[in-house]
Order: sequence, then structure tokens, then C-alpha cells
Amino acid sequence: MKGEKLAARPDLVWLLVWLAGMGVLLLWDLAFLNNPALKRLLNALFNTLAAGLTVVVLALLLGWACGAGLYLLERRGRKGVYLTMTFLLNIVRSVPQIVGILAGYIVLTLLIEREVLVGSAALLFWMSAIVAVFVFLDIADLVRGRIAQFAALDFYPAMLCCGVSEARIVNVEILWKNSRAHLLHAMIAVFGMAVFLQCSIDFILSVGLSTEVSASNFPATLGGLLATMDSKQDILAVGTILTDPAYTPQLFFRHLQGLSVAFALIFTLLCIHTITAGFVRRRRL
Repeated sequence: MKGEKLAARPDLVWLLVWLAGMGVLLLWDLAFLNNPALKRLLNALFNTLAAGLTVVVLALLLGWACGAGLYLLERRGRKGVYLTMTFLLNIVRSVPQIVGILAGYIVLTLLIEREVLVGSAALLFWMSAIVAVFVFLDIADLVRGRIAQFAALDFYPAMLCCGVSEARIVNVEILWKNSRAHLLHAMIAVFGMAVFLQCSIDFILSVGLSTEVSASNFPATLGGLLATMDSKQDILAVGTILTDPAYTPQLFFRHLQGLSVAFALIFTLLCIHTITAGFVRRRRL
């Protein structure tokens, strides 16, 4: 019976697979990875997941506020504010995500140089905020689509006739009570996108943005740790097995840091993608 329930929830199955895989990886690293490298890996993993969750929360708040706000502004005839907000959102939409985030990191770099931003927590938050600005539009579009779908039904005017305010209809009746599953699906997708973008940008930052501030000034993430010299050498060592297959077992002991970082990143992204697909498939059944 339990097996049938799990089979009907592939998203939950893959969440358990991710937890099990990461658990096995951490146990192996505890046994064979040296303490300094283990601490770097755990710190980078924590920062990556924390940044991804922060992006999800900020993107949800921004997407919800913009989607609901634009609809209410349009309904109430405030064309000036509505057009201004739409114009600004279209500007954000037109900027490639990688380019926009890199520009945001340049601003962070300048703030670090002037010691305006200090502390890993503050930096991690603002790094996440920059990513959220360029991914929240997916949630905003979802919110607007859900509102438009319900507004076309008799449900909406019936609630108005009952004296319910438009703000409550939109935020409570439509989005909270009837769109939570859709929002959850979007949040899972945003989390995967945030992890990918964050790690990609941190890898790019390994070359440094200035002579005074480089990737080492930002909180460590899996992308940043993957760009370190030790991890690069560990990854390049994989090529050794092409000419010396007998060297394969040594990879999991001598080159554990780079392989652990690469596995954690790829495995996490794969599981997030599969969880998202499984969530959609379960809702269609």
C-alpha cells in the first residue's frame, strides 16, 4: 500500500532520492575527506541551499505583489501607475538573466569595496535579492494568469455581490485558496533556477571582478567551490581513467572534494527538475 502511494507521488519519491543521495555523499565525505575541505563543502552547500530558499521567498513576494497589484490597478483605472509598472517589468524581462545578475554583482562589488556591505549573511541576502529580481516574473505571470482565469467566471462577480472586497477575492479566494498548488510548482522551479544561476555566476566570478574584490569576497557556494584550483584539478583527474582505467577507485579517495562538489550540484539540479516534472504529472492524474 505504501509503495503504491509513493508511486503515485513521483515528486516525493525524488525528494527522498535527493535526501538519500546527499546523505550517502556526506557520510562518504565524513569518512574520507579531510576536515578543511569538508568544512568548505558543508559551508558551500549550506549557502547554496540557503540562497536558493531566499530567492524563492523573495520571488514569491515580488511575483504575488506585482501580479495582484497590476490586476487591481487595471481594474481601478489607474492607467498611469499600471503602464509605468508594466514598462519597468518589461525592461527587466528584456534583460538576459545572466547579464542582469552580473550587473547586480558589479554593484555589490562596489559596495564591498566601500565597506557598505559587510558580513556573510548580508551579502548572501543581497546576492539572493539580485537573482530574485530576474526570476520572479515567472511567478508574476502565473499570478496574473490565475486571476484572469477566475475573473472570467461567475465566481468573481458573485463574490463582489456578496460584498467581498476585490483585494480579498484576489489574494485570499483566488491565490491562497485556489492556487497554492500552482504556486508551489512555480516555487520549486524557481528554486532550481536560482541554484543554477547562483552557481553559474559564482563560477564566472572566479576570474574576479576587480583587483581588490573577487569571488573570495562573496559567501562560498557550490559554484564558487567548483571553481577553486583544488576542485578543478580533481575534475581534470577524471580524464586519467581514459588512459588508466585502474585509477578509477582512487578518484573517490584522492580527488574527493571536486567530485563531491560536482556531484552535489548536478545531482541537486537533476532531482529538482525531476521533482518539478513529477509534481506536474501527479496533478494531471
